[in-house]
Amino acid sequence: MASPSDKKYSKEHEWCKIEGDIAVVGITDYAQKSLTDVVFIELPKVGQKVERCKPMCSVESVKSVSDVFAPVSGEIVEVNTKIEEKPEMLNKDPYNSWIAKIKLSNKDELNELMDSKQYDAFVEDEEKKD
Repeated sequence: MASPSDKKYSKEHEWCKIEGDIAVVGITDYAQKSLTDVVFIELPKVGQKVERCKPMCSVESVKSVSDVFAPVSGEIVEVNTKIEEKPEMLNKDPYNSWIAKIKLSNKDELNELMDSKQYDAFVEDEEKKD
């Protein structure tokens, strides 16, 4: 499945969609497949400061507990409580099941993220290593 072209991607398999100075953040299809069935998500807290490439929350699957990394630095301004109640949404529809909205503190960090074509090539390389 090709990654949506309206988003930017991190090497840790998070996506973000930029809406003004807000980054809407979730996990990619590759990430949810690697996790298998997501059974719980510990959402970040509104007001929490996050740093690019550092853990912002965690997801638990039937297989393991994994960190979700912030693709950009900033402050959490909103969290998606619907996925707290239905964490399986991350598996069913990863590109519409956002986790948090981050108010960007450094827009230049967006230049360090991949576009969908770069990300798909990156995933292809990852899959060859498996």
